[in-house]
Amino acid sequence: MKYIDEYRDGRLAKDIARQIATRARPDRTYHFMEFCGGHTHAISRYGLEDLLPANVRMIHGPGCPVCVLPIGRVDAAIALAMRPEITLCTYGDLMRVPGSNGSSLLKAKAAGADIRMVYSTLDAIRIAEEETDREVVFFAIGFETTTPPTALALRFAIEKKIENFSIFCNHVLTPSAIQKILESPQVGLSDAVRIEGFIGPAHVSTVIGTEPYRRFADEFGKPIVVAGFEPLDVIQAILMLVDQVNDGRHEVENQYIRAVTTGGNEKAQAEVSKYFELRDSFEWRGLGELPLSALALRPQYAKYDAEKRFQMATPDAKDNPACECGAILRGVKRPADCKLFGTVCTPDTPMGSCMVSSEGACAAHWTYGRFREKAKEANAGRAVA
Repeated sequence: MKYIDEYRDGRLAKDIARQIATRARPDRTYHFMEFCGGHTHAISRYGLEDLLPANVRMIHGPGCPVCVLPIGRVDAAIALAMRPEITLCTYGDLMRVPGSNGSSLLKAKAAGADIRMVYSTLDAIRIAEEETDREVVFFAIGFETTTPPTALALRFAIEKKIENFSIFCNHVLTPSAIQKILESPQVGLSDAVRIEGFIGPAHVSTVIGTEPYRRFADEFGKPIVVAGFEPLDVIQAILMLVDQVNDGRHEVENQYIRAVTTGGNEKAQAEVSKYFELRDSFEWRGLGELPLSALALRPQYAKYDAEKRFQMATPDAKDNPACECGAILRGVKRPADCKLFGTVCTPDTPMGSCMVSSEGACAAHWTYGRFREKAKEANAGRAVA
């Protein structure tokens, strides 16, 4: 961003915070979920919660694609990578996500599996072109943001007649998770955790646009404001949500007008639609099985589908029962509520995916939030003294 400082101006942030404090009614509370992990990190990194009045509360959502990947799919990828003919290519965040029994892709690599971290889907295509004696599998994850690059890789593989390339597809869809949160009384709508509005995801919305969120605003009466990742983006979105709640409105608003449109990126949507179709159901960590919530390769591209090509099975693996990652993803608990946080679970020894990913709520709280909490406790102690 050329003028990035404009979106990190502290004086403007404090001015918007004052507007929130003025407009937030003292006789009620406001509960807003930031769906995207990028927003969670922006809130923690820039201390935005410290600028908000006490009756405006932000709730972490399931918008971290690495975090919501179920442990069984991680185990399946590890099992595939251990096959001697396989080269598994993946993004860096996935390397340390815990599988069952303390396993991970990083540990599998140390044990001899050919697992390579890539920065682009085209890196995997290049490896397949150069190493024709290897079966190269791309471990594809992510929301609508990262699906077009996977579709592009598949197109190149087809055009270049690359026969030793396939995709282990784990792409999931944002609207399905929002619907799950809104429909389930125990997930976000209980008395303990109310949700009265959403900050809609930024990168996802550059692809799908704002229109897919309209049905949630209409059907469930919840305002949604799509926002960018900079601190001024987020705090302005919070102000817009407060105004909507005060006015009794439930509309889809676009704060991120410099990147997001109503219809989104139609070219990217068409590319994805060409190669992928909806799965009947897919498991999300913390949310369970969600219908029509993920993508699979269309039948005509089955030879590029690693699950079919290598007859992969997804084990019925369970998360560590002491890890609260699932509850954190549902917005029911915060990272500090987990008894493992900061003790046995740290970025060096993660017990759950929320501590691993660069978009995970636990990673954000570890990096930024825990220090502010200690400062608040110290200040409160001095005030009492």
